[in-house]
Amino acid sequence: MLTNRTSIVGEYHMKRLLLTGAAVAALVTGAQAADLGSPRGSVADVVVAPVFSWTGFYLGGQIGGVWARQGGSNTTLAGGNPVALAYGAGFVGGLHAGFNYQVNRIVLGAEADLEFSTVSGARRGVSGGLFDMTMRQSFMGSVRARAGVAMDRTLFYVTGGVAFTSARNTMANAGAAPFHTFTTTRVGWTVGAGVEHAFTPNWTARLEYRYANFGSFSNANAATNSRFNISPKDDHAIRLGVSYLFSTGASAVVARY
Repeated sequence: MLTNRTSIVGEYHMKRLLLTGAAVAALVTGAQAADLGSPRGSVADVVVAPVFSWTGFYLGGQIGGVWARQGGSNTTLAGGNPVALAYGAGFVGGLHAGFNYQVNRIVLGAEADLEFSTVSGARRGVSGGLFDMTMRQSFMGSVRARAGVAMDRTLFYVTGGVAFTSARNTMANAGAAPFHTFTTTRVGWTVGAGVEHAFTPNWTARLEYRYANFGSFSNANAATNSRFNISPKDDHAIRLGVSYLFSTGASAVVARY
């Protein structure tokens, strides 16, 4: 009698254990099936778009227009002539190269450029018709620092440094052949500002204004007893440029404080 009762209790517990195991297995299988119905990507599948970086070397070209001015006088002929202004204009075009380094939004760099120039001008019959004056610039260039603030692919910057240009000047009695001609290379300074935009990861376009001042200088001609004084000599220029950026990375350096 006791043996039969023990057997019945054992069978009862065994059935409960089997039912519990079956229920757990069903829950696990259902959860796996639910996961298959809504697949999840791995962490590596989440792609974050890189921030554009201005860091790197670049090379490009530019064209533009220049408005020039210079003063001129002769101090040794017939008591001399007062300073008179000659105005000129022309086009420039050439190449530039430089390097940028970006930290957060700040972009620092250096740039050099060299250009051919068609800038020329004249003042006829200066000082009551006593002499004519002409000026001509055949090339110009500069070595400058740049500093700016980047708004992702758009860079607002200022620039400044050393500028140089050729200067060919003539002086003549009104309507006559020149009696004083000289050519020299002038060194001065330049400052400006611009905006540059990257329309692809490597190609950028810019619009820039720059002012250059080449100071005062003079040249004497003993044969004609003349001294040609130039003061001042300055240029205003607007340039359009395109550059190829040899980028060193996909994002800017982030400084941590």
